[in-house]
Amino acid sequence: MTASRVLVLNSGSSSVKYQLLDMADRSRLASGLVERIGEETSRLVHEPLVGPGAAGGKREQVGPIADHGAALKAVAAELAADGMGLDSPELAAVGHRVVHGGTRFTRPTVIDDEVLAEIRSLIPLAPLHNPANVTGIEVARALRADLPQVAVFDTAFHSTMPEHVARYAIDAATADAYSIRRYGFHGTSHAYVSRATARLLGRPVEDVNVIVLHLGNGASASAVRGGVCVETSMGLTPLEGLVMGTRSGDVDPAVVFHLARVAGFSVDEIDSLLNKKSGLLGMCGDNDMREVLRRAGEGDEAASLAFAAYVHRLKKYIGAYAAVLGRVDAVTFTAGVGENAHQVREAAIDGLAALGLVLDPQANAVRSAEPRLISAEEARVAVAVVPTDEELEIATQAYELVTR
Repeated sequence: MTASRVLVLNSGSSSVKYQLLDMADRSRLASGLVERIGEETSRLVHEPLVGPGAAGGKREQVGPIADHGAALKAVAAELAADGMGLDSPELAAVGHRVVHGGTRFTRPTVIDDEVLAEIRSLIPLAPLHNPANVTGIEVARALRADLPQVAVFDTAFHSTMPEHVARYAIDAATADAYSIRRYGFHGTSHAYVSRATARLLGRPVEDVNVIVLHLGNGASASAVRGGVCVETSMGLTPLEGLVMGTRSGDVDPAVVFHLARVAGFSVDEIDSLLNKKSGLLGMCGDNDMREVLRRAGEGDEAASLAFAAYVHRLKKYIGAYAAVLGRVDAVTFTAGVGENAHQVREAAIDGLAALGLVLDPQANAVRSAEPRLISAEEARVAVAVVPTDEELEIATQAYELVTR
């Protein structure tokens, strides 16, 4: 029996998302989520997508799940109940999403003790994410020590940025000593979507220049030339760039000094302000774009201002990345907001006809789970909506690595 299945794990601080995929036909076999780990009200939702279990739909259990070890054991039990347990000979690898790979990890990597130690050493660069990623890896290795565990890094796709793009214009010795540079995030999404856009256009990836707009609660833009990232909006951390649900995106660095000196804010308070209390939430009290749009439609001034700021930042990055690429073949929207909020797409593209960008209003208004073009016939540059699939991208990279 050929091992062709990959279990994809995305371990958060109090959650584990997972999908089991069969790379023989790129199909999904099961998916699920464990949330509120460590609480009395922990919740596991498991959905078998094939086999007898699929007829019953989602299964849910609520009750204390003490830690990530217990969570993954519960996931393994659910998969086993569907005949797809971790002991299956069909399982080829476990693919782990790891947020930060620093400068060392620029491609998917089979995890051994040395690699795991390196990932731990990167925790200061991603203190909210890498610790949970490490925990997921440790538990999965303990459950199946014989199985290849592959780390797929959010930062890897952006490691192709030229050095003059990745560098901040600060003292070089200080930057080198503390690994201060632009890394970028959402890399698996940008990689998947940029290639999917080329397929949608019916052209080789190497011939297509695309601006990808990954718009979720976290949001980032990338400029991709011939399948290679040459610029992205997030930087040392996911704070830089676009206006997001709770993050400010670009601000004058002196805002930090001003808040410390004049308002007496501590470093931790400023960190919390910019990461958790800014963006749409900070400007109008809601970080859900659906609610922002509803309120703006009813004439709410704060929501209208937040939406205008969000869209203005998008336009700035589209224009900047058009200049970086020189020739743009497509602008592609993806992730929760990008895929579903037609008002955001319309507002972001409005007024950019000089750049060759014109929407077809009817095509833009259509809701669909399929990749599609929403640009007008006369547009010189395609505008697309491509649903992202980070789990499939992680599974693909992991499977290709272990079968090479």
